[in-house]
Amino acid sequence: MQSVVSQFNNKITWHDLLQSGNRIFLGSNAGIPNALVDSLIQDGKGIKDIEVTHIGTLSDERWALPEHQGQFKVNTFFIHGKVIRQAVDEGRADYTPVFLSEISSLFSDDILPLDAALIMVSPPDELGYCSLGVSVDVVMSAARSAKKIIAQINPKMPRTAGHSFLHISEFAACLTHEQALPEVHQAPKTDIYERIGQYVAMLVNDGATLQLGIGKIPDATLRYLSKHKDLGIHSEMISDGVIDLIKSGVINNRKKTFHPGKSVVSFCMGTERLYEFVHNNPHIEFYPSSYVNKPTNIAKNDNLVSINSALEVDLTGQVVADSIGHDFYSGIGGQVDFVTGATISKGGKPIIALPSTAKNGSVSRIVANITDGAGVVTSRGNVHYVITEFGVASLKGKSIRERALELIRVAHPKFREELLASVRQHYWVPDYQTKFPTDVPELGELQLKEISIQGDTFYLRPLNPADERQLQEFFYSHTKETLRLRYNYIPQGMSRQNSCDLVSVDQTKDLALTIVNQQGSKIAIEAVGRYYLNPDNTCEVAFVTRENQQGKGMASRLMKQMIDIAKQRHISKMVAFVRSENKPMISVFEQFEFKRVFNPDPAEVELVLFLEEK
Repeated sequence: MQSVVSQFNNKITWHDLLQSGNRIFLGSNAGIPNALVDSLIQDGKGIKDIEVTHIGTLSDERWALPEHQGQFKVNTFFIHGKVIRQAVDEGRADYTPVFLSEISSLFSDDILPLDAALIMVSPPDELGYCSLGVSVDVVMSAARSAKKIIAQINPKMPRTAGHSFLHISEFAACLTHEQALPEVHQAPKTDIYERIGQYVAMLVNDGATLQLGIGKIPDATLRYLSKHKDLGIHSEMISDGVIDLIKSGVINNRKKTFHPGKSVVSFCMGTERLYEFVHNNPHIEFYPSSYVNKPTNIAKNDNLVSINSALEVDLTGQVVADSIGHDFYSGIGGQVDFVTGATISKGGKPIIALPSTAKNGSVSRIVANITDGAGVVTSRGNVHYVITEFGVASLKGKSIRERALELIRVAHPKFREELLASVRQHYWVPDYQTKFPTDVPELGELQLKEISIQGDTFYLRPLNPADERQLQEFFYSHTKETLRLRYNYIPQGMSRQNSCDLVSVDQTKDLALTIVNQQGSKIAIEAVGRYYLNPDNTCEVAFVTRENQQGKGMASRLMKQMIDIAKQRHISKMVAFVRSENKPMISVFEQFEFKRVFNPDPAEVELVLFLEEK
């Protein structure tokens, strides 16, 4: 390869541009100017102790190798690759924690003044303007604050729309060197991540605006959004997963309340297909992170759904995302920016999604106590939803005890007993709360079905121990007449202990299903259906529906599902005892071919459905 330095203006050398002890910024993500780095290493010998600042870098990170430690000292705001991570671990590099939205102020406020910004740009247009292409993020802010801009003009860098342009006259020096952009390919599908993606997708309503990252969880989530409508993008980054949704019209930004009609991002990482897709694409606009990640700007998008991950979450909802114990692994990045923005967005949903275990299932990522040395990135007050492959834990408005039970519910089953024992050491959990949710595999892998009733959306799922308070509220919503018809007498109350007993069901034996109305973090039980298994392999069935939902078919939905499950479990007969004046409930049973049989009590009707041949 031709020496890069010869492509500079003949009167300019690295010694003209930089001095020992200078601080420089190095372009981000897929926009690393490797040719400039190589030239500086080769032709800038004698310039020592250069502080190199940057965020994530898709590169071999050669500047952080031990052999260059006399020339460079790295100060990174985000740890991405193995070389930087090792340099931080060994003390040859520093990690500075900072919100992505605030990095620009470190430069502009001279907290970390920059002597130069080494960046990659597209070739200039006929007016002399170069685009920062796939990586505007903090690069634009660094370029505007640095005393000198040194640019690598890469013919393969896409031209992107938005606030991405610098004029070639602003460069103190530049060179033209073609460089293929680094590619990030989608990871193979796995059952765990597919299930997490399905749960996340169920929290995304039509018309929502999305913040996505890169990796298995965003990729899986996007695969389950193909039937959604009018989605938008306001995200620090995008990857290949958005392309087909944009082309199909699922993502059209039509319902966005901030930059309507446009996907707003600050950088992208993916394959050549993505880079070609954003090239001269007026529908995707790139802006600096100081703008995209500003929480008040994020919140201008109604129904903003932020999807972020974590290394571990403790039972109070604290999120660890940048370190594994004392070892720094990544960085704060934009998680807190978007969690905060989604929290104050009208209808917003901040989501933390992660697998329930690490290290091949040997370690729980839902933990009783944060690992010694680990730091909290997102506070317990900001977390609304935590999702694992075992479900969705809704934390907003939950007490510490309720949060712990919700999070134990979505932890891996083999760690639940240990987690409950651990939480009892620090927080009050009543002795009667000892049971954990059990699966109803006949409902499918998600244990959840979205149903539509008279145009409204509800969810049919098993009752579980975390429903204790909701069931108590459901009970106290009933009129005395409903209680009398359901229980044959009027119960005087429903204590939390009684409610706990009713939701802590061994679903492998008995069955307890519910239909819930869930609007964000607000959950209301609308109907409950149960059967109790008898020793003779028959079961007794009962239902109760909230008064304002009666007559809409909820009992029928539950009945159909329970019959199907009972058949799969080879139960021989279902039996129901109904007050004779409860005509609507009798009608539901007879609709499913339950037959009346003799009952000596005239106030009660006994109905039977044979599921297997006698």
